[in-house]
Amino acid sequence: MTDIQTNTPAKTGKIMLVGLGPGAVEHMTGRARAAIAEADTIIGYVTYVRLVADLIDGKEVIKKSMTEELDRAIEALDRARQGKKVALISSGDAGVYGMAGPTFEVLFQAGWTPESDIEVEIVPGASALNTCAALVGAPLTHDFCAISLSDLLTPWPTIARRLDAVAYADFVVALYNPKSGRRTRQIQEAQRIFLRHRDPKTPVAIVKSAFRPKQRLEFTTLEKMAEADIGMLSTVLIGNSNTFIRDGLMVTPRGYANKYDVAEGERSTKGGEQAGRSLSTGLNGWLEAIRDSGKSAAELAVEYRLPEDYIAAALAAGPEAADETEAEAEA
Repeated sequence: MTDIQTNTPAKTGKIMLVGLGPGAVEHMTGRARAAIAEADTIIGYVTYVRLVADLIDGKEVIKKSMTEELDRAIEALDRARQGKKVALISSGDAGVYGMAGPTFEVLFQAGWTPESDIEVEIVPGASALNTCAALVGAPLTHDFCAISLSDLLTPWPTIARRLDAVAYADFVVALYNPKSGRRTRQIQEAQRIFLRHRDPKTPVAIVKSAFRPKQRLEFTTLEKMAEADIGMLSTVLIGNSNTFIRDGLMVTPRGYANKYDVAEGERSTKGGEQAGRSLSTGLNGWLEAIRDSGKSAAELAVEYRLPEDYIAAALAAGPEAADETEAEAEA
């Protein structure tokens, strides 16, 4: 069957990659609930299927184990080829360590394209980053990243290099899959790498089963992190050099203190700073400062912890006019 207007195959089946968020119905998006209602077949890891048990009465349900992600994707493609609408469910977001990646791998290997007769929709959901952060305060209000400690599919040297890079760069970091019954040393190695670059007192929050019945929160420090109760259902949030814990809340400042003085409810810019403009130590100000310093690229590289060749290139580029055409929006 062909769509007369576009001369492309009419859609006969559909795969919906549904992110459930933490799992409770009240934390799912409206589209996630609608996609499950629309589906003829539900496919997912057995634990995820239990999270939506109240929504799937009367539907075909295919349960798979933890390590059968490709099998889930193959089953979804098989049902879609039969003309069925399939909800392939993931906790969190399907595109963040979820089923979106393996499903597209299977689809592309099978010759699928977006113009094929099988429609694919990704239904976003809140990832563990969001849900765990919401429970402990505001740890992600500055630059952050996520790294999985699972070495089932990723070589450990690759994981270690990523850990070392983000620890050095002072990112707030969310560690997914930090520990399991068989993988117990990875969290210790992650701690060892972070302690090469971070203060041992760096705040750490550990959230287990966020927004689920066995939810558990624990605040600790980087030096004691590996001693905490961490399992496969835990997410570990490691703060940056400015993150603090106060009154049971973990907060990472956005950086307003670099530009503004706040007293008795009033805000004023600090000397040398302008509202709506880059910091005096932003790119243009920094370039001017290093050119005026008289220091060598090697000296500046040590001072700013940046590659010497980058510093040398910045010095060689010469001054450029600051872009004054449009004020930057304050985040």
